[in-house]
Amino acid sequence: MKDSDRYLKIVEWSEEDGCYLGSALGLIEYCCHGDNEVDVFKQLCVITDEWVDLLNSQHKELPVPIVYQHRAAM
Repeated sequence: MKDSDRYLKIVEWSEEDGCYLGSALGLIEYCCHGDNEVDVFKQLCVITDEWVDLLNSQHKELPVPIVYQHRAAM
């Protein structure tokens, strides 16, 4: 697993902007946008990888990932 895989990536529709917006919780806020949610997710994955690589190359500590824990039905 890559370090960037630890970050929850979200693509959401923005009525205000009229497009999809991408962000990676705990790492980077809205960083890409577009009309196609799949394309925005692909952009977001690349940006997240690059952001983690940049922080690692500068020997900076990565932010703690915000995780979603799925709870099984009881």
